Amino acid sequence: MNFIRRLPDAELEVMQAVWDCEAPVSRADIENVLSKTHHMAATTILTLLSRLVERDFLTIEKSGRSNCYTPVISKQDYLASQSRSFLDKLCGGDIRAFATALCDSGLGREDIEELRRLLEKGEL
Repeated sequence: MNFIRRLPDAELEVMQAVWDCEAPVSRADIENVLSKTHHMAATTILTLLSRLVERDFLTIEKSGRSNCYTPVISKQDYLASQSRSFLDKLCGGDIRAFATALCDSGLGREDIEELRRLLEKGEL
């Protein structure tokens, strides 16, 4: 798996909104998704979309008078890359240290059991 650079929070928020929609997605679609958590000005969204295009996270195509955006990087690929980076940087690649930190983070017994079931079934 290739390393995918970590996105700043605001860009990640826009990217998550893109992932939540069916591609291709318009600025209005993204604004609609973001409005459920907090308001972001249309100009801010457009600026962040431009940055995401420049960073090769999105492609852009003209659709009439507006632009449509399609993710280049899937949510799963981004999450996998960032998880690997977290494991390497903060835990020195030690999966035991990562698992201990995860359990110490406040995961409930049910969450830990679900994680165990997923690992045993090979679904992770």
